[in-house]
Amino acid sequence: MTSPEAIDAAARLLGALAERDAPLGARTTYRVGGHAALLVVAHIGADLRRVRTAVMETNADVLVVGRGSNMLVADDGFDGIAVALGDEFADVAPNVGAATITAGGAAAFPLLARAAAAAGLGGLEWAVGIPGSVGGAVRMNAGGHGSDVAAHLMAWSFVDLGGGPDGERTLADLDASYRHTSVGAAHVVVEATLAANPADPAEADAAMAEIVRWRRANQPGGQNAGSVFTNPDHDSAGRIIDAAGCKGLRVGSAEVSTKHANFIQADPGGSADDVRALMFEVQRRVFEATGIELKTEVRLIGFGP
Repeated sequence: MTSPEAIDAAARLLGALAERDAPLGARTTYRVGGHAALLVVAHIGADLRRVRTAVMETNADVLVVGRGSNMLVADDGFDGIAVALGDEFADVAPNVGAATITAGGAAAFPLLARAAAAAGLGGLEWAVGIPGSVGGAVRMNAGGHGSDVAAHLMAWSFVDLGGGPDGERTLADLDASYRHTSVGAAHVVVEATLAANPADPAEADAAMAEIVRWRRANQPGGQNAGSVFTNPDHDSAGRIIDAAGCKGLRVGSAEVSTKHANFIQADPGGSADDVRALMFEVQRRVFEATGIELKTEVRLIGFGP
């Protein structure tokens, strides 16, 4: 928890770089939730290093924010410093000769997939279905449609807002497993390079179109953060939740999707606390019915224990 005094001190250190009481829930795909005590949008590396200085001198909590596709912010908001990368960190550069693509941490992951395909690079078509940023995808080892970041990542670089040294790392340093990596909560992934393979652009486009078609047919749109719970070994969280009778279950302004039971929808103008309460209720009912303890995939920000 960050004290108001620490926030005042951090605001003085950051000056015009920081915005007070900035909307944070609105930056997520849930589009519900509260504000951040301070928000910094970094446009150059020096901005991140200024945040690191402020964090170290004030001991304020810091939160790295990508595209908000895997995050739920409490209605009370986040009482520390939220940090996002600006568009200056969103460049995408295919290297056809090396069969790689390098992108900034703020680049949209689907854009990386499309840029690769346009350049005649394949193998990354699955990324068109991942709505987050490149940095966020590296941090959580995002995946889908038979692949994940760890299957392609070659190198990544980061700034440590917690006071540690900045660095460049390879896949061997990622310690990747299902929805897990060694990227720390205070690490800002500023760039990543992924391996691809030569491909016909038309065939890559067709593969991406099929992925988009499948997702639209099988997953809901609207205000959600994708899959809420990680899949247990050798099973599907969606199947388990459906079998426990939770599909369509509602708490206040939040509802378990009737299209896919591992999605929780938030009503426009709804409450993040309702979404969290529904997550708890789904976990409780599934445990009572099956003994399985579902683990949340969504990052929960600003909630109590």
